[in-house]
Amino acid sequence: MQKRIKSLLERNSFIIAIIITIGIAYLSLSKPMHLNTSIRIKYLDKILHASAYFSLTLSWLFALRNNTKKKWIGMPLFLYGVAMEFLQESLTDNRQKDIYDVVANSFGILLAIILFDVFYKYYLKYFDK
Repeated sequence: MQKRIKSLLERNSFIIAIIITIGIAYLSLSKPMHLNTSIRIKYLDKILHASAYFSLTLSWLFALRNNTKKKWIGMPLFLYGVAMEFLQESLTDNRQKDIYDVVANSFGILLAIILFDVFYKYYLKYFDK
């Protein structure tokens, strides 16, 4: 079972990371979706930003898990998030940049790096044998 999971991760991890990266760009630059629900969650937008960048970071950490400099992936992803905010301001009519979105993105990135480090150290390293 472990060999099958390892093989699946090795073949598809870069493709998944690229798809998530493109997906976040698309969602960041497209017209915002308005959910018509009776439930209102305070700061839902920030939770979604943190979740998206958490997923993005994890996907790249898995794609680069054998690279010794994988922890530095946080910096390009942070810059990617900042770039998306500036592109929202300049390329769209219905979105504007928000420093709190950058903070939420950064939180998702840091949380993913920390959790990946803990889980990789104790569990995932067995898949790389």
